[in-house]
Parts: sequence; C-alpha cells; structure tokens
Amino acid sequence: MANEERKNVAAEHNVIMENRSSVSISGVNDVDSFDDRAIKAYTDMGGLLIKGSELHIEKLSVESGELKVEGRIDSLEYSEGKRGGKSVFSKIFK
Repeated sequence: MANEERKNVAAEHNVIMENRSSVSISGVNDVDSFDDRAIKAYTDMGGLLIKGSELHIEKLSVESGELKVEGRIDSLEYSEGKRGGKSVFSKIFK
C-alpha cells in the first residue's frame, strides 16, 4: 500500500470501559490537555473529552495510539472539531 493510501485509511478506534473506573482507547493521535477532572484527546474519529474525578493517565503511547485512563469516569464526549495549535506534549517534547 502506498503512503498516500495509508494516510486515507483511518486506524482502528476502540473504547473499552471497565466499571467506570478504567477506559482503554485505541486510535489516539494526541492529548491536548488533562487534569484530574477532564482529559482532552484527539482520535481518528474526532476530539474526545473524558470527564470524571480523580482521573489520571495510566498509559499514553502516541506511536501505537493507545491511551489508558483510570479514575471515576462520568462521561465520554466526541466532537468533530479539528485540533488547533500545539498539544501539551508537543510543547514539552520539542
């Protein structure tokens, strides 16, 4: 498959939640912001806002597109908005 064809094929995106205390997400491109009440991530399917309490990122691998969040998860909300500007991680790791 040519590089242009690969760019047009979206990576697989899955969300697996366990007991509202853990969520594993694949197809994550970046994390824009995070604190103990909200995590804003970008996936192949659009923006994803995870809201809750005592949230922390257990695992983040942009290379493999994996994100694992633990804490009390109250909601997952998708948006169609495109990412604007640089993310927290791209600013830290120049």
